[in-house]
Amino acid sequence: MEFRIPLGDWIAALVDIIADVFGGLLDVVADLLGGVYDGLEWALRTPPFWVIILVFATLAYWAKGWKLAAGTALGLLLIVGVDMWDAAMDTLALVVVASVVAIVIAIPVGIWAARSARVSRVVRPILDFLQTMPAFVYLIPAIIFFGVGAVPGMIATIMFAVAPGVRLTELGIRGVDSEVVEAGQAFGATPARVLRQIQIPLALPSIMAGVNQVIMLSLSMVVIAGMVGAGGLGGEIVRAIGRINVGLGFEAGISVVIIAMILDRLTASLGTRRPARRATTDQSAHSTQMERTP
Repeated sequence: MEFRIPLGDWIAALVDIIADVFGGLLDVVADLLGGVYDGLEWALRTPPFWVIILVFATLAYWAKGWKLAAGTALGLLLIVGVDMWDAAMDTLALVVVASVVAIVIAIPVGIWAARSARVSRVVRPILDFLQTMPAFVYLIPAIIFFGVGAVPGMIATIMFAVAPGVRLTELGIRGVDSEVVEAGQAFGATPARVLRQIQIPLALPSIMAGVNQVIMLSLSMVVIAGMVGAGGLGGEIVRAIGRINVGLGFEAGISVVIIAMILDRLTASLGTRRPARRATTDQSAHSTQMERTP
């Protein structure tokens, strides 16, 4: 008799138990995410396209300068030109909501793991599992718990994208010079104040790199989310595959690339607006002030 471990059956039973026990909570999560997504989608699609382009170009100018602003405007105008604007705004709404939720989870968990070796040991294998599991697998429980549409696409995206945010936040906090932390502690700063005024500012470039990776991974899930009815550019690409329509697939694909490049440049620029040197200077000035205080 052939021996086989029924691991798949155990997981299926566990999913059924979760659906039965936490069905009400899952409905609340679905309604909340769906409501936020619908609101953001309405805010992006209702104004004329030139208003949204102006907003993004202004943000790009503030973050980096006129070159990024011009590139952002031209890229978005190309999306308008290939008639992918509405689909692109749907995709942007999905990516923004999923990325914000993933970041809200990742940064606190990363800070907690950086401050506790025990938490780090527990979190690390979970992150390894999330990063190495094929992305399509996340769709199965997402569909079971949330049906089809934008919500299961967002849930699968969050699970897929959260890991680098946790890792790079932990790495950034752990990479802060211990002497600077000890100096703050020596002057009587509480752990919360050390974290808020020393560790997070100095770790900000690494944290922002994690935010950048979360957004990029969220965009990489666009096509997969389109397979469960999330719509947007992913839905257009899935439609192009079904019809073997090279032109439609290229137009939707280049629109995804443009959005990815804009978000990548924006997050990278925001991460360098307050360099670590300034944070160190602020801490030195703070320490000097504390020395002078009787």
